[in-house]
Amino acid sequence: MLTLADELALLAYDDDGTRRLGQPALGYGLAGAVLVELAIAGRVEVADKKVVVVSTERIGHDVLDDALTRIADDPLRKPKAWVEKLSKGLTDRVLDGLADSGVLRREQDKVLLVFPRTRFPSPGGVEPPLETEVRARLAQAIVTDGPVDPRTAALCALIRAVQFERTVFTDQPRDLVKRRLQEISEGDWAADATRKAIDEVQAAVSVVLVAAIVPAATS
Repeated sequence: MLTLADELALLAYDDDGTRRLGQPALGYGLAGAVLVELAIAGRVEVADKKVVVVSTERIGHDVLDDALTRIADDPLRKPKAWVEKLSKGLTDRVLDGLADSGVLRREQDKVLLVFPRTRFPSPGGVEPPLETEVRARLAQAIVTDGPVDPRTAALCALIRAVQFERTVFTDQPRDLVKRRLQEISEGDWAADATRKAIDEVQAAVSVVLVAAIVPAATS
């Protein structure tokens, strides 16, 4: 099964390996996805504005288990701090995992015949079936008014946090997407502790992204 970070990474890249969500937004979004995944799995929660570990039981996924170990060894940091710390090198790890599992391909070439580059296109240049499933879940969440499962709601929150909704939901009216994402954000779709953690992580991703963008825009 794909993790939330895997799903966000697939959405962020075209089938030819072209990235559609730039850095640092992608890295922060993936870090947020890892924290959210740990919250949904009942491994962490947010208490007194800090990320705390409630269970150290391994999940069986290297990226998630490594993050859980780091949080357990360095407790009482705010979600914002963990988004920043976990984002470092995370994009490469997630893409490598997708390539190792055969969801994407790993291609190495050189830009201008000099600078090494690694790209991650989809096999055969067509959308991977797992990505198609993710997009179908998201589309269903937008066009219906019914309840949304926790994982899809969390992915919607992450897409919104990194300001990626216009790219992901290109086939839907902008007003509908905005309204529905707001409804999903405010919906009662998870246990209180999980919902609180996801809300805090979503806010943290938005804060660190704005903090990174503003200096770059004014320099």
